[in-house]
Amino acid sequence: MAAGGGVQSVERAFELLDIMAASGGSIGISELAEAADLPMPTVHRLVGTLVTLGYVRRLATRRYALGTKLIGLGESATKLIGGWAKPYLSELVRQTHETSNMALLEDDMAVYVAQVPSEHAMRMFNEVGQRVLPHSTGVGKALLSQLDDESVRALVGRTGLAPRTINTLTTLDTLLADLEVIRARGYAIDDGEQEVGVRCFAVPVIGAPTLTAMSIAGPTARVTLESAEQFVPLLRSAAERLAKDLEPK
Repeated sequence: MAAGGGVQSVERAFELLDIMAASGGSIGISELAEAADLPMPTVHRLVGTLVTLGYVRRLATRRYALGTKLIGLGESATKLIGGWAKPYLSELVRQTHETSNMALLEDDMAVYVAQVPSEHAMRMFNEVGQRVLPHSTGVGKALLSQLDDESVRALVGRTGLAPRTINTLTTLDTLLADLEVIRARGYAIDDGEQEVGVRCFAVPVIGAPTLTAMSIAGPTARVTLESAEQFVPLLRSAAERLAKDLEPK
């Protein structure tokens, strides 16, 4: 048994999966053993079991990478996170009467995993599962603000900075400058950058198991820049409580 009553082999197996994920691609057995500070025979045995179960795959190069079976687990976990967020989003809608969203950063995209729409006929609407480039949305910029500038540069190098509207930030310098403001201020603003006539305030969910952000959005006629004084504290409170709810128990 491991410390704290855990099963040592299970703890070690998950540690190996974490190391593989951090490697960014493939990794050799000797590298795994060194990183985990485990004997080679132990790593061989654990990796062999993970390969058999489909959570790790053995490459032709005799190196190892994460297996496709983890995709299903990830999708299920994403749905669970969206479900956990729903009460907090519903509370935000009751408080602000505007649409509330939650998104994760996945494969360089902001992915909407939960939404509670406003009761107004004129409202913002994004489908759950919709993927958008992060630089042009409030939730996306709140997600990017949790990365360092080097990681943002690398992401933008892969995705580009396509304009969605005339207000979209389309240069790396303007995006990095905005992210610096967001980190200092604690919230992001999408001021018609994804859709003309829509304004959004978003905050990072600090402490969530993956990069996560929550937002309130609506027409600029109702959601003014002055609305931040009311909306942002509500968002921060919801994000803090959700992060605690997502902590391992």
